Amino acid sequence: MRLTLRVWRQRSADADGGMSTYEIDGISQDMSFLEMLDTLNEELILKGEDPVAFDHDCREGICGACSLVINGDAHGPERTTTCQLHMRSFKDGDTIDIEPWRAAAFPVIKDLVVDRSAFDRIIQAGGYITAPTGAAPEAHATPVPKPDADFAFEHAECIGCGACVAACPNGAAMLFTSAKVNHLNVLPQGAPERESRVLDMVAQMDDEGFGGCTLTGECATACPKGIPLFSITKMNKEFLRAARRGA
Repeated sequence: MRLTLRVWRQRSADADGGMSTYEIDGISQDMSFLEMLDTLNEELILKGEDPVAFDHDCREGICGACSLVINGDAHGPERTTTCQLHMRSFKDGDTIDIEPWRAAAFPVIKDLVVDRSAFDRIIQAGGYITAPTGAAPEAHATPVPKPDADFAFEHAECIGCGACVAACPNGAAMLFTSAKVNHLNVLPQGAPERESRVLDMVAQMDDEGFGGCTLTGECATACPKGIPLFSITKMNKEFLRAARRGA
């Protein structure tokens, strides 16, 4: 395939950025999107030009590092991570716009790389449980009802990629925060911090400068792991419960 790529280029966090156009040929439909970018960078390096900086790590849809807005959609036209998106989703002759996540809380570092450490600070505020030291407890010592286990597993699938923020017209992080709150709050192991967790993590989310949630649902649509929209409603209930109890 022959493609026209319009890529956001920005030398540093303080520099002005803009779209640069590249023509690329010989792209296989079996390539992943990141392999296509690797091919582009090989050509740029051979020409003595600066390669396009972009985030990636596992390339297996697990780590959440890859994060691109492709033709206006977080992670591109398929409901998957950028690294699992393949070029068969595009046609010969297509023009593809490639941009970084767009959110005030995700400042651009260089080109397509953004700083998502705001997510780390939200997790640090309460995304943990109190566990005594010593030998591991017997796996069946604390029974967990099947519906609660399923609920926890569903929310624990969040990989923190930030697609929910990039897709949200308000730049809100409610889906991410709710996933991290809910998968611990529903389990008995997370009960000691249940109230402080939701209050502290929501407060940190607000301090990071994310936008307010208006339940447009774009976050759940873009989420590659299928975190449901009702996760936000569940967290709101947890927040009101904790606030009333004065945790």
